[in-house]
Amino acid sequence: MRIGIVGGPNSGKTTIFNALTRSATAATAYSSGQLEVHTAVVDVPDARLEFLAQMFAPRKAVFAQVTYNDIAGLTGDKGRAGQIGGPLLNAIAANDALLLVGRAFDDPNVPHPNDRIDPGADLEAMEADFLLNDMVTIDGRLERIAAQRSRGPVEERQRLAHEEALLSRLYPYLEEGTPLRDATLSPEEMKLLGGFGFLSLKPVLRVVNAGDDDEDDSYSHLLDDMTFFLRGRLEAEIAQMAPEEAGEFLVEFGIAEQGLNRAIRRCYRLLGLISFFTIGDNEVRAWAVSAGSNAPEAAGVVHTDMQKGFIRAETVHFDSLKDAGSMAAARNQGLLRLEGKEYLVQDGDILNIRFNV
Repeated sequence: MRIGIVGGPNSGKTTIFNALTRSATAATAYSSGQLEVHTAVVDVPDARLEFLAQMFAPRKAVFAQVTYNDIAGLTGDKGRAGQIGGPLLNAIAANDALLLVGRAFDDPNVPHPNDRIDPGADLEAMEADFLLNDMVTIDGRLERIAAQRSRGPVEERQRLAHEEALLSRLYPYLEEGTPLRDATLSPEEMKLLGGFGFLSLKPVLRVVNAGDDDEDDSYSHLLDDMTFFLRGRLEAEIAQMAPEEAGEFLVEFGIAEQGLNRAIRRCYRLLGLISFFTIGDNEVRAWAVSAGSNAPEAAGVVHTDMQKGFIRAETVHFDSLKDAGSMAAARNQGLLRLEGKEYLVQDGDILNIRFNV
């Protein structure tokens, strides 16, 4: 799970990165010919894994992980017709989802490029840039298809005609200000679009980056399931503290839950992910998989050989195991099940995968 953090100059984007990853990275800006991306891998907090580690006492417990990429700030230098340039486009498009940072903090020492503090406008401007970028990309591709569609083998001409029809269908969405992620697309169409790097096709999470003394009530009109409030600089400082000290600061500033945990939970929901667990003598481990995945697909997350040679999975849900008190008790109570290839893995399942090599 790769999340790209994107924001304009002086938006506090890198501060948000530090708050979500416990890093201490200095802010940098993008300039033509040079692009710096900071990366950090963060464990996905999961009390269930901690419980399993206590129950089975393995050598290690391995959490599922999320990778955050802090992509140098967007500037006015976006190439032709407002299009986001090559290196920057590639850095943004390489992520599974994007976290957009809108500036809400006021600091006279950090001027806003547009001389105004309006996080809603910042967020809208970024999404408008993504729409424009995708329109330019489609325009260019349709021009190339028009020049190629009368040449080559029949199969190639048919493929180009199918691609042309799809892109022509999607273009009006962009003209109307609708991101491509809101279009109805089949799995085959999503696969066809995969190589274009369409930015408005990416799932998006938004953060209102506020000052230390700001309150979320002031931005309630912007907040929803996918847009949340974060006092970035304060949270970045708390992220560097020892757990006991951090807990005291959270209480003092009325923060119910640290921003890094809230962000990860929203990222999971945004990408439609669930967690399942495997247990062995050496480790207990949490794995992230798309909701609706069947047992062989979950096995493939662990190892491709497990998916290829999948036979069945012995399964018990975490809640059932916890209530039973031990794996032996769960087995005696008939809580363990043998599931085949059609079984849809549930959040919290514990899987013992049987497969042929």
